[in-house]
Amino acid sequence: MIGPPERIRLGAIEIVRLLDGTIRVDGGAMFGVVPRALWAAKASPDRENRVTLALNCYLVRTPAATVLLDTGVGADIARRHADFYSYERRPGLLPALAELGLGPDAIDVVVNSHLHFDHCGGNTTKAAGGTWAPTFPRARYVVQRGEWEQAQKPVERDRPSYLPARLTPLAEDGRLHLVEGDTDVAEGVETVLVAGHTAFHQGIKVSSDGQTFFYLADAVPTAAHVGLDSIMSFDLYPVDTFNAKKLLLARAEAEDWVLGFSHDLATPFGRLRRAGKRLEVVSAVALEND
Repeated sequence: MIGPPERIRLGAIEIVRLLDGTIRVDGGAMFGVVPRALWAAKASPDRENRVTLALNCYLVRTPAATVLLDTGVGADIARRHADFYSYERRPGLLPALAELGLGPDAIDVVVNSHLHFDHCGGNTTKAAGGTWAPTFPRARYVVQRGEWEQAQKPVERDRPSYLPARLTPLAEDGRLHLVEGDTDVAEGVETVLVAGHTAFHQGIKVSSDGQTFFYLADAVPTAAHVGLDSIMSFDLYPVDTFNAKKLLLARAEAEDWVLGFSHDLATPFGRLRRAGKRLEVVSAVALEND
């Protein structure tokens, strides 16, 4: 049963964190130039200097549509990725949906923040004969046009992160919906271009009854990244990420947004609070229960 810490309600909209599993990634790569002594106090590394990251997806249930934000690595993760990242499925996106009584055909819209394999691997499923088919057969798959073009023909630097053969069936089946810039995709749900991690990376803003949830995706991947003047070594355009992060967090604090992080296991929903000159993340669920 998916309990209160994993879900919130904003007016007429319910949002649920769905966990596709966890991976382990080098802590230095996740926190860039920040000294280990600083980031390790926020994200404890293992003996191999790796930190555990969640593969978070968010289900947004509005009165008119059921929207899925990102799809994790999917059920058919390649062995090389599973071994390299020490992938553990717990419980997995589709089992998590099933726990809510939902099958793949219940999803109306899938929004991908970007098309790195750990955010869109569940978009498609391997069918008989080794071909790929959309996992969510009724859904529109929403992605920035520039991101789609980059994923289809990645340059050498980006090639390990993109899996174009697994994405092409979305276009062939007419499921693909390309957008350019900030776009409404359902009532109360809007894509917001937040470039930096990739050139066309996007966040997703959900609004209802004067309240806002913002899925930061890899612009701010964990709560530990909020209070550090850092970006990931994985960011392709680091200056853009740094500037976008500052603007987003300032607005999130001023307007008291609920934030969703793509890779934070312990904090599915957070709000920002000022601690001197630093921002800290507190559990949004804990605040609502106070």
